[in-house]
This record gives sequence, C-alpha cells and structure tokens, in this order.
Amino acid sequence: MRKRYASVRRRLIQTMVFVGLPILILISFGFCTFSVPVYTGPVTDRFDGTKFLNQIPTVQEGMLRMLREEEGVSWHPYREVTPGSMPEKQVQDGRLRVTFINHATILIQMNGVNILTDPIWSDRASPVTFAGPRRVRPPGIRFADLPPIHAVVISHNHYDHLDLPTLHRLHEAHHPHFFTALGTGLLLEEEGLTPVSQLDWGQSEAIQNGVQIRAAPSRHFSGRGLCDQRRTQWASFVIKGDDGYVYFAGDTAYGPHFEQVRKTYGPPRVALIPIGAYRPGYFMEPVHLNPAQSVQAHLDLEANHSVAMHYGTFDLAYNGEEEPVETLHAAMADADVSEDDFWVLDFGEGRDVP
Repeated sequence: MRKRYASVRRRLIQTMVFVGLPILILISFGFCTFSVPVYTGPVTDRFDGTKFLNQIPTVQEGMLRMLREEEGVSWHPYREVTPGSMPEKQVQDGRLRVTFINHATILIQMNGVNILTDPIWSDRASPVTFAGPRRVRPPGIRFADLPPIHAVVISHNHYDHLDLPTLHRLHEAHHPHFFTALGTGLLLEEEGLTPVSQLDWGQSEAIQNGVQIRAAPSRHFSGRGLCDQRRTQWASFVIKGDDGYVYFAGDTAYGPHFEQVRKTYGPPRVALIPIGAYRPGYFMEPVHLNPAQSVQAHLDLEANHSVAMHYGTFDLAYNGEEEPVETLHAAMADADVSEDDFWVLDFGEGRDVP
C-alpha cells in the first residue's frame, strides 16, 4: 500500500511539474517566458529557415499516456557523498584523462588543456529554484577543486545541459572559451559569457596546444521555453588532440550519426555516451538512448573505450536510479562488450585512457 501511495504521489507531483507549473507560469508571465534568442540563417539540409532538423524524423508522442499509465521507481532522497580527489592541474605527453563529475559533466584533460562538457553544479536542472528536477547527490568533484578550465563545450540548451548559474561561476573563476552549436551561443552572449564560438555540424575551431573542437551530428531537440523549440541547434562534439580524439555524444537518441562520425574521423580513443532517462521507451526513445542502444553506439563508433554518462544525478524519466547501469551491464554482456571497454566510473573518478 505504501509503495502504491508513493507511486501515485510521485505521479501527481510530476503532473504538477510538467503540466501545472508551466500553465501557472504561462498565466503569470506570458507564453514566451524562458524562451531564448533564436538562430536566423539560410535554409540548409538541417535548418528549414525557422527550426533545426534531425537527420531522421524525430517526434515525441505519448506524454499524457506516460503521466496516466506509468508508475516509475522512486529515487533515493538527496544524500551527501564524499567527493572525488582534486584532479591533476594538467596532463601532457600524449596522456588523455577523463573524470566523471555528474550527469553529462565530464572533465577532459589532454595536451595541457582542460575541457568541461555540459557543466552543472546547481541543485536543480530548472529555470526556477523552487521547482523542477533536483539532484540526488552532490557533484563528484567540488567546484573549488577544478583545475584551470580552458574550454567549455555545451551540446544544447536544455536546463540539465546549459546551466547558467554554473556557466557564470566558470566565467568568473576561469574565463574559459565556450563552444556551442548554432544559435545556442546567442544566450551566452546575452549573458556576457564570452568568448563563445558557435559551430555548425562539421565546423571546427582550435583552442590551444593543438587541441581542436568540431561539432558533429546528434539526434535530439532544443528549447528552454515554448517559443524557442528547435530554434537553436543541438550537437555532439569531436575533441581532438595530438594522440586521438574524444567523442562527446551530448544528449541524443540512436541514429546514423555514430557510424558517420567513425567513418569521418575514425574510431575515437574514448566516447562519452549517455545511458539514462530512457523509460518509457515510446516517449523517450526518439530523443534519448537506452542502455542497449548505448552499447550499439559504442560498437558503431568502434570506440577504443567508452564512458557512461547522463544518469544517477537528476530524476528525469521513469527508470530507477540504479537501473541504467544495471541494464547497461546486461546489454554489454549480451553484446560481448567487456567492462574494460565500456567504463562506468564512480562520481568523481578520473581515469587515464590507454
């Protein structure tokens, strides 16, 4: 009975957050609340003049069915966890090191350059501080323990990937160069977060010490309000040093882009691949990988190694907190992929990539 009550209560809370809160906000502030500056440019095969497009049709359906029928699994309440050790200041001489911090936030170190992906240290992934998905554990690395950050890569503008409070902290403490997909950087410029480079799929720019960042395709969507949906681009990124490259998948569903990246750039030395927020499949599969698809992405890329991300921090779907990792290990066993090839790092754990 208690479990059933908790499930009903959780569904009511989700309904209020996903349906009631936006309605209340819209009534109070107007329909374009939280919408951000949008991209304008020529029509291309991935931009129709108004909205950005995926390479294959991508439509999410079934939200009301999800809220009505799904029961989900309750996550642990917030708990303090000892953070990981302070990362090295830099790595050189062909070394490549990755540190899993939380969600899609990973510290990449190569060629004396330190890069953060989709950084979030805020308590909530939300436009407001009083509602929205709240973290269940602290970041795996304390913000104060970060080494000098030279670059920040942002895959798209959803709140769990583009967290303005964190970006402002990074700007004030480290003055990094920000890299985004087309249009996403307009918000950063408006916020005074510069320098920022906006890259279309296939475009690249050098940072320093021979490190280069190139935008690549992904399959997802964008939007921070009702009036800016799909009006800025989303991307994955190829981060290349002297001795191979890191593939950061960002937030993505399964698609042909993994094989395309491998054919274009060769196998990555390490791929950072999301595994969480995938249930129910009828709603989530058009925009998120499930663990079996994450393993397939690893195989499509022919990655030397892969690292799991996008799990265990914010309750964003109906899968349980530990379920993505458990399901990933089962999928790896089915595909004969070893734990030496597809890593699940502890929060705050850093590891050198062979």
